[in-house]
Amino acid sequence: MRLEGWHLIIIIVLALVLFAAPKLPSMARSIGQSMRIFKSEVREMKKDGSSETKDSQDASDAVEGKVVGHPDAKTQNMKAQNTGETDVPPSNRV
Repeated sequence: MRLEGWHLIIIIVLALVLFAAPKLPSMARSIGQSMRIFKSEVREMKKDGSSETKDSQDASDAVEGKVVGHPDAKTQNMKAQNTGETDVPPSNRV
């Protein structure tokens, strides 16, 4: 007698039912919970992907701002300190 693939599947299912019957409901519950989490993450990734394409189109627009921590900006700040020009008001301490 030759064992085929479906014979092995039946033997495995019978062994699970006989020896793991008390644990089957909790295993099924955890598998269902994992599938729900996976589906929600996939949906969220799809939403993030569609919003990123919109953001990348907006990113091409020019943005004004102040450069912080750039070496050229530091040298300009040092020059301003040497000449007495600062954005900070003078202190009233004597």
